Amino acid sequence: MTPQPFPVSEIVAARRPHRKDAARNYDALLAAAREAFAEHGAEASLEDIARRAGVGIGTLYRNFPTRRDLFESVYADEVNALCQAALEVAGREPWEALTAWLDRFAGYMVTKRAVREALEGESEIFQACRDSMYSAGGPLFERAQQAGQARTDMDFGDLLRMVAGITATAYTDDAQRDRVLAIALDGVRAAR
Repeated sequence: MTPQPFPVSEIVAARRPHRKDAARNYDALLAAAREAFAEHGAEASLEDIARRAGVGIGTLYRNFPTRRDLFESVYADEVNALCQAALEVAGREPWEALTAWLDRFAGYMVTKRAVREALEGESEIFQACRDSMYSAGGPLFERAQQAGQARTDMDFGDLLRMVAGITATAYTDDAQRDRVLAIALDGVRAAR
């Protein structure tokens, strides 16, 4: 698969500062926000996010003037990483590539829930992210189908909804979630 830019990669690139020190702060804020949203949901404290990133609250507001700007940037950055992961696994055997990408997708769902709760409505970024995600992961699923390794009576949207439903449930730990996901994916695998 030839690497190609996805629409969301342009959004991420446009929002990221060009100066090295500013870009470092921006990246640290995104990482801290991702972690805080995973732990505390949409109500994560902006002061805590700035502290985790090792910057002042003024730096946070310079990069993300509103809470919504921060949510959208974290969401777009997560989807961009998900799209890059699809490119990284594309050279593997079809089923292995698909399941490696779906494992990354399951991790992404934790951040997505917190961001979606906070934003409540659709935005242009959500549409660009959805388009990018389908452009990145859809070919992995189609390739597994063409290789006879994934069921052909479902489409990529069905697969994402299934994984999203699985990740929306509370688990005792990540190992339990991974086990349940593996069981579900056994149902997606084509009969041998």
